[in-house]
Amino acid sequence: MGAFDGKTVLVLGGSRGIGAAIVRRFAADGAKVTFTYAGSAEAADKVAAETGSSAAQTDSADRDAVIARVRESGPLDVLVVNAGIVLFGDALEQDPELVDRLFRINVHAPYHASVEAARQMPHGGRIIVIGSVNGDRMPVPGMAAYALSKSALQGMARGLARDFGGRGITINVVQPGPIDTDANPADGPMKELMHSFMAIKRHGRPEEVAGMVAWLAGPEAGFVTGAMHTIDGAFGA
Repeated sequence: MGAFDGKTVLVLGGSRGIGAAIVRRFAADGAKVTFTYAGSAEAADKVAAETGSSAAQTDSADRDAVIARVRESGPLDVLVVNAGIVLFGDALEQDPELVDRLFRINVHAPYHASVEAARQMPHGGRIIVIGSVNGDRMPVPGMAAYALSKSALQGMARGLARDFGGRGITINVVQPGPIDTDANPADGPMKELMHSFMAIKRHGRPEEVAGMVAWLAGPEAGFVTGAMHTIDGAFGA
């Protein structure tokens, strides 16, 4: 028997990178997994076929679409919000529309998804949001909007932990540092700079983040809520 046999899991943003690793982990542990994707249909189909999970196209920038997807998923044992985007550039020159889209995906979607999931969640449900070490530390210029969005998740988790705690529903933020994905490859141009900040001088693996998520979703973490869990090789130390 798997650790999540009989459990229903929804992963928002599960077709690539960290999200795909999370889908694979829950599916391997016996859960019934549905995950969303935005534009990468081919990648989503591949993950779904590999894991036996279900893929559903959903735009995380669309509040109503996010709420509908969570509502239509029925009572969830676990919600993982992984969908997110990064915006680089001088704050004085960035397109306000792109900044607002980042906030819709990185802040609004996690909030509305978490609240909607809690409406139907059974006692002891789990909500896990993928944040970033940049919510604690921003060592380079050009990422103020992104850092703001990840810091906002911290306040959200602390507040919703109190709102949902009476029903045994936990909410936690996982804060990865540099992780080897298509968006931040281990051999990319920022490798040396990022590793210079770190005690463990390598990119993390998506599977390592998925392992932390799985622990937070499991029975041993029932007393852990409203907290930030950093996995970054001491990038932010």
